[in-house]
Amino acid sequence: MIELFTTYVWPVVIIAAQSLLLLVLLLVGVAYILLADRKIWAAVQLRRGPNVVGPFGLLQSFADLLKFVLKEPVIPAGSNKGVFLLAPLVTATLALAAWAVIPVNAGWMVADINVGILYIFAISSLMVYGIIMGGWASNSKYAFLSAIRSAAQMVSYEVSIGFVIITVLLCAGSLKLSAIVAAQDTPYGMLGWYWLWLLPMFVIFFISALAETNRPPFDLVEAESELVAGFMVEYGSSPYMMFMLGEYVAIVTMCAMATILFLGGWLPPFPIAPFTWVPGVIWFVLKICFMFFLFAMAKAIVPRYRYDQLMRLGWKVFLPISLAMVVIVAAVLQFGGLAPGRMP
Repeated sequence: MIELFTTYVWPVVIIAAQSLLLLVLLLVGVAYILLADRKIWAAVQLRRGPNVVGPFGLLQSFADLLKFVLKEPVIPAGSNKGVFLLAPLVTATLALAAWAVIPVNAGWMVADINVGILYIFAISSLMVYGIIMGGWASNSKYAFLSAIRSAAQMVSYEVSIGFVIITVLLCAGSLKLSAIVAAQDTPYGMLGWYWLWLLPMFVIFFISALAETNRPPFDLVEAESELVAGFMVEYGSSPYMMFMLGEYVAIVTMCAMATILFLGGWLPPFPIAPFTWVPGVIWFVLKICFMFFLFAMAKAIVPRYRYDQLMRLGWKVFLPISLAMVVIVAAVLQFGGLAPGRMP
């Protein structure tokens, strides 16, 4: 009986506790990421932003949560009610599930699987189903049209992100996320991270992540002036909140992926004191905040693209460049005598 408990029950309890702790910290972090998004946008426009609920507006996101929870959910009479309610749940669940393999420090992850990067890529690909389900089940032409073009947008930029990931994998020599971070641990500090060696791919990944998560200037999915409110036009209350939660968690996930793939994960910028005195998880969080600041500034500064410009950028610009970079990186590693996982 004791052996059964230690072999099967106790590991499940540990994983459940780790997952619960991760979800609580992630949801609290997303609440303040959302507040930061609104504050940064307000600062660019020379206004204050949320500043009433709590000191400096720090409780604004929790007030919004309470508002969404207490509002009555309205379901259209002609909709497919089961799929209509399932769609936001699918979106939020998949977004949160992606964090099961993300290492926030050395040995700090729920599951350190050997194909972590493929797991993340698969989860991000499945998130399009939540949008399609929501748009189709709403029984609205506006929502359905937006869901269709959202699917096309997300699939288009997943191709570019896939090639970006391949170049990083060629350099790191592993599909494990913790191994990708370890491959960037060089005596040169931040100069040995992949953002410098693969700078064009870092730029492509950043822009593709904006399109993948429906962030401005690629927020064609939710363009109010064009399609009322996109695929979420019939949603309100808690289901709408679930869609927005999934979107913001996906944004933080992309920031974490950029941190792991290009910015050295939890590694300090220079492998010397006092930088090495700071815990790795602090560096990881700071890098995520830096990446989100770039996301927020893009939202505040860059005007919205037309849909034909969006597709042209993905298929006629990013796809050829990323494919060429895969060939170039593979050739340099092969003929330059560079072992995967060790940059010069």
